[in-house]
Amino acid sequence: MPSKPGKRSNLALRILSSLVLGPLILAVVAIGSWVFAVIIALLAVLGVDEWLRLVLRRPPPGWARAGAGLGILAVTIATAWAGAVAGLVVLAVATALFDILVNLRLGTPGRMPALGLPYLGLTVVALLHLRQDGWQPVIWLLLVVWATDIGGYVFGRWIGGPKLAPRLSPKKTWAGLIGGAGLAALAGGVAIAVLHRAGAALIAGPGAALLALVAQAGDLVESAVKRHYGAKDSGNLIPGHGGVLDRIDGLLAAAPVFAVFTALLDASFR
Repeated sequence: MPSKPGKRSNLALRILSSLVLGPLILAVVAIGSWVFAVIIALLAVLGVDEWLRLVLRRPPPGWARAGAGLGILAVTIATAWAGAVAGLVVLAVATALFDILVNLRLGTPGRMPALGLPYLGLTVVALLHLRQDGWQPVIWLLLVVWATDIGGYVFGRWIGGPKLAPRLSPKKTWAGLIGGAGLAALAGGVAIAVLHRAGAALIAGPGAALLALVAQAGDLVESAVKRHYGAKDSGNLIPGHGGVLDRIDGLLAAAPVFAVFTALLDASFR
């Protein structure tokens, strides 16, 4: 059955957006320094704003946006200047204070609004920590996550078959899960051979496959949140993709896991 014009148009927008944004993101990672920190903080602020809009089911009040933005900014500065541990401490304090503020001002809406800070903040800490070891770890992580997304989309549409989690995300299939993990393993092995050394590919390939599963779990978590709050996308900032959260949901899960993994094993690309 031929694809509908709307679906073809949406796919074209997704491809065009990726072709434009992908090289820009890679360039920012390569530049590093304050440029990288500023862009990561900006994306996190946009993401936490989408989160508030999603869970509150309306545009968040100005004070809530400002409070969340200041929290992300404080986490970014603490991590950039004093390291990951300081960033995590500031993140914990900012989350607790923001939770108190939201519940006092909005009449106890629960924990969900404040969860936006750790949801985005942990990735800010992870990416800044990884970038301190050079641009290679962040580039490798991005390539693995992108390969996961591409593999999941291509193999899911090409093979189809049983649904992975129909109640959470009706379009995702087991074929997409396996295909995404397989393409991530290939991309991770090739990338580490180029960025580091060829012998590391034997470890990096399986590790990338496991990280792909984490990324796809992150995708499902965001799908579950959107379904719970009756939203199709977290926003409409990125043509063909939706919002910032829609584009980085896999990275939000994979980055902290990868950062912890490299820290525990004292792994380095140098």
